[in-house]
Formats: sequence, C-alpha cells, structure tokens
Amino acid sequence: MSVPGNLVASIEGVSLIAATNPAGLSNYENSYEVSPILLVGGIAANAQGGVLPISQFLGAPDGGGSFRFVVIPGGMLISNAIGTYPFANQQVAANAVIQQPLPISLLMIAPVREEEGGYYGKLALFTSLQNTLQAHNNAGGSYNVVTPAYIYQNCLLPSLQDVTSGETKQKQVHWQWDFTQPLITPQQAQQAYNSLMGKAAAGQQVTSSSWSNNNSLSGTPQSNASSLAPQNSGSAITYPTGP
Repeated sequence: MSVPGNLVASIEGVSLIAATNPAGLSNYENSYEVSPILLVGGIAANAQGGVLPISQFLGAPDGGGSFRFVVIPGGMLISNAIGTYPFANQQVAANAVIQQPLPISLLMIAPVREEEGGYYGKLALFTSLQNTLQAHNNAGGSYNVVTPAYIYQNCLLPSLQDVTSGETKQKQVHWQWDFTQPLITPQQAQQAYNSLMGKAAAGQQVTSSSWSNNNSLSGTPQSNASSLAPQNSGSAITYPTGP
C-alpha cells in the first residue's frame, strides 16, 4: 500500500497549533500522535487501571521517542449492511439493517536514528514489540484507539503491516495498524453466555437465536419460562409435551 505524502506531512501541520497554543500542541501530541493506542486487559491486566499506553513498548515511556502516529482516512463511525431484496414496507426495510464492525487504521512513522541505536536498536525494539502484541492478543487483550473524532473501545488488532513506499530512503519506516471494533463487547458476550447457560440449567427451551437477540443481551427472561420448566410429580420427572 502506498502512503500519500500529504498524510505523512500532516504531522508537520501541527506546528500551526504550536504557533497559537503551545500547551495545546503538547496535549495533541500525547493523545493522538505519541500514544493513541491503549492496551486493555491481556498483559495489562495487572497494571494500574488495567491499561498500558503503546509508548511503553516503543522505547519512549515519557513520550520522548521519535515514533509518531497518524490516523489514516477511511475509519468509520457507522457501518451497516442493508438487505437488497424487496421489502413489504418501510418498517420492514428499517428492521433489515445489519450492524457491521467498525474499522480504524493508524499509520506509525518509525524512522531509524543513530541516537536510538540505529538499525540494530530498531531490530531489537520491533522484535520486542511483536512479541508483546502477540502475547497480549493470546491473553485475550483488546485495544482502545484514540482519535480526534472518536475513541474506539475494545478493538481487536487483525494486522500490523509495513506500507513503506519509495518516498523515503529508509526501509520499513511506515507501519499500518488495522483495528476492528467488533459488534459485541466482552461484557455483552458474558451476559449472552449467562442467559443461554441459565436457560439450559433451568431446563428451558433454547432457540437458535437465544444467544444473539436483544432479550438475551439485556437479560430479560421470557414470559413463558415457567411453562417450559420440568415438572416434578412424586419421584418421576415429567416434561411438557407442547400445547
């Protein structure tokens, strides 16, 4: 993938902010350029608040390193799939909207500098970063991605790839982080799981949509739950045979 030159140059554009508000530049850099990625849970489970900034793993815990992040255009706030078959009316058509995961990508600019160990220092840092991210993913960790317009929470990291073009003489300078915000959060998944297992333990009927519908996610019991429970008469247990 070729990265547009104006995207890389956008980092230089923050100097316009510095001209009018130096303090604002520092806040902008820390939040959106130096450490816009937060590791949640996983290897950060025992950290304060269960969160660790990405700068902790880029050799610059104080934000003084040379790595910078830029938001890549194309991130989504809303993504829905619409049925293409005929609908009976507008109300049916509105109910046919299917929510999709939200993608967001960041470009990490990671130049080689002699004062930071040169290419040998970069090799050691990226090897450690790859091991850290893999361990975080394997431990069930997620990511919060902070952008100027929106904070994407509980994201997954499907890929981290080199997208360096011929605009620089250095190799492997531009790295694209592709995140996906899934449709269901860990908390919602736990609620759906508890609802499904609760029905199974109580001997209630479990339909194919019991784990995915709104009632399951909100924990709302079905109105006919009592009629579906097994009936105990004496020593034998009888089950309802239907209406």
